[in-house]
Amino acid sequence: MTSMEKNMGNADRAIRAVIGIVIIVFGVIYHSWLGAIGLIPLITAGVGFCPLYKVLGIRTCKEC
Repeated sequence: MTSMEKNMGNADRAIRAVIGIVIIVFGVIYHSWLGAIGLIPLITAGVGFCPLYKVLGIRTCKEC
């Protein structure tokens, strides 16, 4: 099993949270279930872990 240690910095997390919220709001405004895609960046921002970053070996977290 892979560990979910944080690999995202604060700026990265803030940007993802904003993007996630914007996507969700557009989904609600336009009555589209595609707004649910906004949950992905919102959840990754919340937990501080991005599975794609893990695969690519990227870390934006300086203190990690």
